[in-house]
Amino acid sequence: MPVKIRLARRGRTKKPYYHIVIADARAPRDGKFIEQIGYYNPMTVPASIDIDRDKAYEWLMKGAQPTNTVRAILKFKGVYYRKHLMRGVAKGSFSEEKAMEMYQDWINAKEEKIAARVEQTRKEKEEFWKMVSGEIKPAKKKADEAAAEAFREGEGGDAPAAEAEAPAQPEAPAQPEAPAAPEVKAEEPAKEEPKAPEPPKEEPKAEEPVKEEPKKEEAPAAVAAAPVAAAAADAKPDDLTKIEGIGPAISKLLNGAGIMTFADLAAKPAADVKQVLTDAGSRYQMHNPATWGQQADMAAKGEWDALKKLQDELDGGKPPVAASEEE
Repeated sequence: MPVKIRLARRGRTKKPYYHIVIADARAPRDGKFIEQIGYYNPMTVPASIDIDRDKAYEWLMKGAQPTNTVRAILKFKGVYYRKHLMRGVAKGSFSEEKAMEMYQDWINAKEEKIAARVEQTRKEKEEFWKMVSGEIKPAKKKADEAAAEAFREGEGGDAPAAEAEAPAQPEAPAQPEAPAAPEVKAEEPAKEEPKAPEPPKEEPKAEEPVKEEPKKEEAPAAVAAAPVAAAAADAKPDDLTKIEGIGPAISKLLNGAGIMTFADLAAKPAADVKQVLTDAGSRYQMHNPATWGQQADMAAKGEWDALKKLQDELDGGKPPVAASEEE
């Protein structure tokens, strides 16, 4: 009976994974099999492979023929390397103990490379989410059961404490503070006494004209500052993401640089905005703020139709000429 080492497909549409099986070559691909020796998932990065190396080696030495994909998997997992070492043992080049030691060293080195690749993939995913959302959401920590129990105990202990305080309320009738009120009233006449020496207060009235002069000078400045203060109070940050080329992360970056409204962005030179992006790191240097000021000026004036028409001509916020040069 011809025996094959091959893959049997499992999973749903566009989400396949495979079982590595020993099967009769005449059986259907996903039909009956003699034995399952491993698992292979090509949809992960790197691909997930779990195989019983000893059983694969035994079937390989019995004459089972692997398919092309399974042959690549067996080479990757070191089964063919073990077969090569056993040929050296048969020729007397080295002992079987030495061969197994070399085989184990090869396996350890391979597993370290795979672990490094998995870690690299994890870091790449973190960098991708930082670029997309600007931050990585921390994993939710499970509630500490001990702390929760202590909290429940604390809640239970509050009730008796409240009950203990209830009888303490009758002691409140000790209101000797009421007579203290008359003492305050007794002090009030002392406050009235300074009203008698009003004549000395009238003397500074003669100097009031001198004080009024600087007030008259300050009045225009106060009147001029009033609209400025009112305008600052009324100013609210605009949604800068309406400018093509600016996303939530860049909007936060510009707000941190003091650019809160469309008018602020329109007044800011493009070179200064580019410097803000450059200082923020390499992932922001690809953005071109050449048209942001023009768009912000239209938005500040409420010219939304003209802004929409301009944005239709732009390519990701870049002028059409610059976009064609990059291509």
